[in-house]
Amino acid sequence: MTEKLDKGIIDFAVLAQEPDTARYRCLKFPGADLWGLVMPADCPLAKKAAVSVEDLKGLPLFCSEQGWNHDLPRWCGSHMDQLHLEGSFRLSYNGALFVREGLGYLLTFQHLIDTSPESGLVFRPLTPGLETGMYLIRKKHQAFTPIAGKLLEMITCLYL
Repeated sequence: MTEKLDKGIIDFAVLAQEPDTARYRCLKFPGADLWGLVMPADCPLAKKAAVSVEDLKGLPLFCSEQGWNHDLPRWCGSHMDQLHLEGSFRLSYNGALFVREGLGYLLTFQHLIDTSPESGLVFRPLTPGLETGMYLIRKKHQAFTPIAGKLLEMITCLYL
């Protein structure tokens, strides 16, 4: 997204990681996304209220590349090398398909995957908790079209 922003293809980007404030102006949205593990409802880990790094050791894990490289190291620190990334996805929905087929477990944000009782999947938060903030970014000295300027004005009024 930052590449498209830098090239002027888009006016704004929403990032799920802390932006480079030397390059961009940013607006942090209130709240944060909660990380957890999506798994089959009938697996042993589903009985737990939350999942620890010890629970994940040796499991085939799916995760976004960004989450694996930026968020999870903040959570598990020196234990990162003991976790096994089976594959990465840009869309959590795609990773959930592999979970449904019994090929592994998905590390993702809460509420991205259908974990209703009919889905056969459950979400359990990580413990200790891991959250990721969301940011609206734009180039520092960007000239906006009137409609983009109005959108920025409205968003700023809502969140400041």
